[in-house]
Amino acid sequence: MRVQNSFFYLLLFSVVLLSAEETVHVIQRGDTIYSIARSYRVRIEDVLSLNGMTDTDVLRIQVGQRIKIPETRLQTPVPAASAAAFTEHRVAKGETFYGIARTYGITLKTLRDTNKIAENYVLKAGDVLRIPLPATSDIPESPVAAPSGGRTNQGSGIVTRSTETRQVDASIRWPVRAQAVSYMTGKLNGVVVLGEKSESIRNLVSGTVVSAGPYRGFGKVAIIQVTGGYLYVYGGCESLSVKAGDKVASGTELGKLGIDAVSEKPQLFFLVYRNNNPIDPARAPRA
Repeated sequence: MRVQNSFFYLLLFSVVLLSAEETVHVIQRGDTIYSIARSYRVRIEDVLSLNGMTDTDVLRIQVGQRIKIPETRLQTPVPAASAAAFTEHRVAKGETFYGIARTYGITLKTLRDTNKIAENYVLKAGDVLRIPLPATSDIPESPVAAPSGGRTNQGSGIVTRSTETRQVDASIRWPVRAQAVSYMTGKLNGVVVLGEKSESIRNLVSGTVVSAGPYRGFGKVAIIQVTGGYLYVYGGCESLSVKAGDKVASGTELGKLGIDAVSEKPQLFFLVYRNNNPIDPARAPRA
């Protein structure tokens, strides 16, 4: 009996030891294979291989599903800017590849190639598609590289952004209490809203946070995906109250307004895109 008990405890110890060495992620609402791989700093291909998944399996992950995480980590984390290059779209009943591609302003081929989907694959409700967002690349990577329309202070390496002040309807609701609104000129198409340091930055339209993190030259930035192919970009935050994957309602606090390193003023950089084309933020939908 003692031998049997010893064998039992040895077996139990082995199982516990193996479990301790294995990292497992339980799928939560809003998770995708892409976001999981980013958060654990592992390659997507390694996640798929370890879990015996195919390219199309990533479209059908379910809340509560257990995903094994590879031990090998990337040497450096994926920059926040890279995370903004893609978002995910969960397919609703009745949606088609063509309709989704048109909504996001991309070609059907781009949508299929990005997700490695064969032409004969039948789209199902609940599938999660990866959507490229090239429009966000218009935000400069660094304040050292001045966009057209801006100038660099000689010897400082800091961009002086070019803006022009326009008369704006006082009844328009902005993410912060606007003391002044100026339009960016040059490469960037958006507005600079002067507010108060550390005041709340409020979301204007219900949507999903597709990126939230630091962006050199623009403090911390939150990007919200909104129905209809819209992207709302809120830059200049000193802190963020949301993270990628969060569902946010109109009026939700996204973060606190910070001091811009260039102007030394509390400024919000607010840009809106529709189908990857910039639109006037003053005319963008409000909830």
